[in-house]
Amino acid sequence: MKFSTLVLCVAFAAAPALFGGPIAYTVTLNGANEVPANASAGTGSGFVIFDDVANTMYITFTFSGLTGTTAASHIHCCTTVAGDGTASVATQTPSFIGFPLGVKSGSFTKTYDLTLASTYRAGFVTANGNSVSASEAALIAGAAAGKAYLNVHTNTFPGGEIRGFLAPVPEPATFAIAGLALAGLVALRRKTV
Repeated sequence: MKFSTLVLCVAFAAAPALFGGPIAYTVTLNGANEVPANASAGTGSGFVIFDDVANTMYITFTFSGLTGTTAASHIHCCTTVAGDGTASVATQTPSFIGFPLGVKSGSFTKTYDLTLASTYRAGFVTANGNSVSASEAALIAGAAAGKAYLNVHTNTFPGGEIRGFLAPVPEPATFAIAGLALAGLVALRRKTV
C-alpha cells in the first residue's frame, strides 16, 4: 500500500472517533413512506439529534395537512432493512409525552434523557437485555444504520399516517478532515514528484 493511500485511510478512519457527541438526523414525513403507503396529503419535517456524551435525544418537527387528528407519535426501531419495513416502537408509548394530540397540524420539540427507562417503551428495554444503556446504544446504532423512523399516527390511519426514516446530516467537521487529508496528499505528491 502506498504511503499516501495509508494516510488517507487513517484520516477517514479517525474522523468519527475524533468527534463524540451530537449526531444529527433529518426526517421527512409523508404517507408514501408508511407501510402500507397511503395517499395522505400530510407532511412533516424535522431533526433528531443524539448526543452520546450528554446521553440525550433532541427531537423537533412540524407536521401539517393530516387527514385525521393525531393519536400518537414516537420513534420505531430497528427495521431489518435500512430505509424499509416496520419495527416496534422504541420510545415512549402510547406517544411522546407532550406531543399535541387531536390536531391535524402542529409541532413538537423535546429533549430526552437517554439514561432514563421512561424514555423508552418497556418492551424495547426488555428486548435489549433489560438494560437502559443497551437500549440507548441500540437506538443510536439503529438510527446510524438507517433502521429507525419517526411516525405520526392519526384516528384515520391508526397504524401511521406519515412517517420518515432518520437520515444522517453530514458533519462539516468530517468534510474538513477529509479536505485536510486530501490537501496533505496533494502536498505529499508534489514533494515526491
